[in-house]
Amino acid sequence: MVRTIKLNDGTSIPALGWGNMGGSAKAINAGAAAVKAGIVHIDSAQIYGTEREVIQAIEKAGHKRDDIYVTTKIFSFNKNPISADDIRASVQGSLDRLGFVPNLVLIHNPFIPTKAGMSLGEFWGHLEALVEDGTLKGCSIGLSNFRPVDIEEIVKVAKIKPVVNQIECHPYVLAHIQPVLDIQTKHGIVTQSYAALTPVHSHPTGGPLKPILTKLAEKLSKESGVEIDAAGVLILWTVCKGFVCVTSSGNEERIRNMAATEKVRDLTKEEIEEIDRVGQKVHFRQWDEHMTTDFPDPKLPSDA
Repeated sequence: MVRTIKLNDGTSIPALGWGNMGGSAKAINAGAAAVKAGIVHIDSAQIYGTEREVIQAIEKAGHKRDDIYVTTKIFSFNKNPISADDIRASVQGSLDRLGFVPNLVLIHNPFIPTKAGMSLGEFWGHLEALVEDGTLKGCSIGLSNFRPVDIEEIVKVAKIKPVVNQIECHPYVLAHIQPVLDIQTKHGIVTQSYAALTPVHSHPTGGPLKPILTKLAEKLSKESGVEIDAAGVLILWTVCKGFVCVTSSGNEERIRNMAATEKVRDLTKEEIEEIDRVGQKVHFRQWDEHMTTDFPDPKLPSDA
């Protein structure tokens, strides 16, 4: 079983994805391990420098390109101001490195267009044009690290709505990103979560969620006969909230544990609500490079 989420352009995206940042060897070897384990979604980006490795990982796993959902992200431009031709050249560079048209292309953060001398709306229009002229035929387009004000700027001019916004999303940022989630719901934009495992892998103590995640992991493992740990519970929480969970690891055992969540039942409404309620008592973010600019963190403790 592979959980999928319907996007506003009529396509579907696998709810669990593996991110290929971290260098060429990891992108190939761990990427192949992820595909072999049953993860059918690879998330890449220009800035990762690993777009060429996507097809190598897929082929090493013994699969065909069409078996795997592939995302990449536009990041850098070499001059200021940029033109429509520069955007086309950037996208074509990704297509050349990948060797195919991906399923999804994202603008990596909202400051890329403005730092390159172009409004968000204008940049989005040029990206739409690449879909319309067939350069990105069959490809969905979306956003990453966009705040409420940025999303509004896009949707007020968009002919093609963004299908997703990829942001740091886990229980310990829920209080901060609620306005983002609200505006995305309003416009039918799906949340893609990165750093979803922060409460387990990055928080110094695990915070107040630790005993809840541990308890649920034991319960789910007993019920399913599949070994589920606290990180697996967070993956389930993410996808059961209707979010896409993009996570990464170079450890093959961890990768298999991620993939094993597909064999476990959905969390109940009550289980999800308990994680939500406790998570919103604290605020702990792994990445603050984009989302917190002119969108301040809530006044909450980082632990409880």
